[in-house]
Formats: sequence, C-alpha cells, structure tokens
Amino acid sequence: MSHVGRAAEPDKRMLRRGFLAVRSRLTPYDLRESAGALALRALELAELAHARTVAAYVSVGSEPGTLALLDALHARGVRVLLPVLLADNDLDWGAYAGEGSLERVQHGGRMALLEPAGERLGPEAVQEADAVLLPGLAVDRRGMRLGRGGGSYDRVLARLERAGADPALVVLLYDAEVVEHVPAEPHDRPVHAVVTPSGVRRFG
Repeated sequence: MSHVGRAAEPDKRMLRRGFLAVRSRLTPYDLRESAGALALRALELAELAHARTVAAYVSVGSEPGTLALLDALHARGVRVLLPVLLADNDLDWGAYAGEGSLERVQHGGRMALLEPAGERLGPEAVQEADAVLLPGLAVDRRGMRLGRGGGSYDRVLARLERAGADPALVVLLYDAEVVEHVPAEPHDRPVHAVVTPSGVRRFG
C-alpha cells in the first residue's frame, strides 16, 4: 500500500467519529422527515426511473432512512436486492418483498441488521443491478465516498469492476455530509451521484 493510503486511514477514522456523533444527535422526528424527503428526491433520479433491478440496503439507527424508498421502488415493480452480511464482511443478496420480508439479524457484538429472509442469491447477484444505492458517512466534490470502514462495499465495487458491470452508483446522505474533501486510497471508487433530503448532486 502506498504511503498515501496508510496516511488516509487515521484521517478517515477521525472523520467517521465526527459524522457519527452528529447523526447520534438526530431526533426521531428528524429521522422521519429526512427519510420521506430522501425517498422523494431519490425517486426523481433518472437512474432509478429506468432501473429494472436496484441493489439497496435497509438503513439502521440514525442512517438516512431507506424503507420508504424501498417500498416505493418495490411498488413500481422494481426488483430490489438487499444485502446479507457474511462472516467475512462480504455481502450476499436477497430480494425485497415488502417490510414483512425482513428479519432482524444480530452479527456478533455489532448492531443488529434487517436482512431479507428469503432465498440467498449469491454475492454476484449485485452484478444484475442497474443502480446500486450505497450507505456512507460523507461524499466529497469528486464523488469520493467515506464508508463506515468495514470494507463490505469496497468488495462489492471491486466485484462490479471485475465483472465489467457499470451500474449507477448513488450514495444516500444528509445534507451536511456533502463536503469539500474526504481522504481517499488507491482502491476507492467515486460514486456517480449523491441524494440528500434537499436534492441530488451528480459527479463528473
């Protein structure tokens, strides 16, 4: 790894703590309001309007809420794929069939996640997606995303690249999480757009 990559990690850890601290102060009202606005903005995206399959995720805790968006996509007839966290932090996928199709899964000492209860489709299923909605903590003006540090989505993006798949990559964030700069490493890939409760921003 380059010296640049080694230097980026402590900076990323510090930034993550700061963004998570801000999120922890959001009220239930803030979370409800932002989730509704986020769904409306995301549904305006051309990349989602024409998508047949969308890989998404179920928000947890104080993340920007995704359930309203998942339900709207499902109601449109879009095939929605949701991640299943594997023991090695890679992601398998399952299809979303409404809120009743989710189960709460506790992964060791970490936060419980809502995951699809049905058939497992394999890690390669994400290659069928026309758009991939990514969690994150921030994005900068280049489209570089700051994730939580688990590496799950780095693997997903690398798998897409190896397969020659080119879905629209969209990160869902709060308005204040679109920033001037986040540290990047050589393997980091920029996203195509960010959706926040107040709008959409695309990157070159």
